[in-house]
Amino acid sequence: MNEQNDTITLVTKAQSGCNEAATQLIQQNSPLIKSVIKRFKNRGQEYDDLYQLGCVGFLKAIKNFNADFGVKFSTYAVPMIAGEVKRFLRDDGYIKVSRSVKSLAGKINYFIEDYQNIHSVSPNIDTIAKEFNIEPSEVIFTIDSSKFPLSIYDKTDDDSGASLIDKIADKENTDDNIDNIILKDLIKELPAREKKIILLRYYRDKTQAEVAKELNVSQVQVSRIESKIISKIREAFE
Repeated sequence: MNEQNDTITLVTKAQSGCNEAATQLIQQNSPLIKSVIKRFKNRGQEYDDLYQLGCVGFLKAIKNFNADFGVKFSTYAVPMIAGEVKRFLRDDGYIKVSRSVKSLAGKINYFIEDYQNIHSVSPNIDTIAKEFNIEPSEVIFTIDSSKFPLSIYDKTDDDSGASLIDKIADKENTDDNIDNIILKDLIKELPAREKKIILLRYYRDKTQAEVAKELNVSQVQVSRIESKIISKIREAFE
């Protein structure tokens, strides 16, 4: 607990502009950064370059971390580190996209983020096209060109409409073991009832009705609690 408090103190100092605190955090978490970038070896990039990218992602984690997230800083930092490396491999690795498209994609992403903060909804394609004075088809092309690999929150094609995160417990050799590590940490921190719902639903394959019967609550309550938990997990990955 003291170690966690010390980390939060250093993060707060670093967020206030203390470079020494940021350097100390990087040094203390160097094993964590290295453990994340290991999975990206043999992708045609030098190890030192991957480590530097991991450090950039780690610094972004410092900048954006908030203790109110309810997760350990290291848990929050892992997807930020991995995301920075993935972004580099996507943009400069196997999929080549022109600089002009990259630049426009960045501007569109910033616009979407600002629009969501102001209006609490995402702008539609026509709104984006009007903002940048381009055709809607060009908006779609640009956004698609900058997409990340498949998200664990994307919907599956089966009739259940469940997201991939719903299925992750069934995968023995998932492509992204980092996500599994984070999920385990997050589930461990959940209140007893929420933890039980997740275990029954996604580790024992019980339906919402079966879970409701076992907990002696309504299926609607189980559905609401489950949605709340998924939202909480989603926030930790963003």
